[in-house]
Amino acid sequence: MSLIENLQWRYATKKMNGAKVPQEKLDYILEAARLAPSSSGLQPYKIIVISDKALLEKIKIIANDQSQITDCSHLLVFAAWDEYTDERVSKVFNYIMDERSLPRTAMSDYKESILNLYATEGKEWEAHHAAKQSYISFAMAIAAAAEQQVDATPMEGFNSKELDELLKLTGSGYKSTVLLPIGYRDEENDWLLNMKKVRTPKADFITEMNMENTATLQVSNEA
Repeated sequence: MSLIENLQWRYATKKMNGAKVPQEKLDYILEAARLAPSSSGLQPYKIIVISDKALLEKIKIIANDQSQITDCSHLLVFAAWDEYTDERVSKVFNYIMDERSLPRTAMSDYKESILNLYATEGKEWEAHHAAKQSYISFAMAIAAAAEQQVDATPMEGFNSKELDELLKLTGSGYKSTVLLPIGYRDEENDWLLNMKKVRTPKADFITEMNMENTATLQVSNEA
């Protein structure tokens, strides 16, 4: 199927059947997430893969008792940097330069400009920025899962502080941002399965803009 057909097929699965996702499909989804773009190529996030049932039971409590947590095949926990530091950014740039057989100083000026820019925004902004980068990878994982006909349920409904403590992320430089249980739909018990997929109409979702209608919008706003 095409990407559009895959995205039309997928939905936020409300009830999973516990069946296992084959390793090759899991690997495919994770590789798509790894290949996602990120600001300046820093990839300030990682994915924690959990299939241990005892641990999932504990996470379920933290995630508002959502059944997909324990009925899924694997739970993908996306975790992002809590701040940008010289050490972290330098490690990434050094790796990139080494992989490209370039001197580590080749992009020193650019690296310093990033650090200086981010430093003016503050640590809270930095953590938020890194979290937004993780969502790009998260979206790629969802699309890849749909391509593999694997169900996935995006989840923000969890206590991130408690999850960070449970997964030993507290003090590690990472904070959990979003969850993605993957598995297979329970066709007999998922109330959402046969519901029509509804999205914002194209006419409301897409605005084509040029200099002429920009000027018209400005006049309208001033009025």
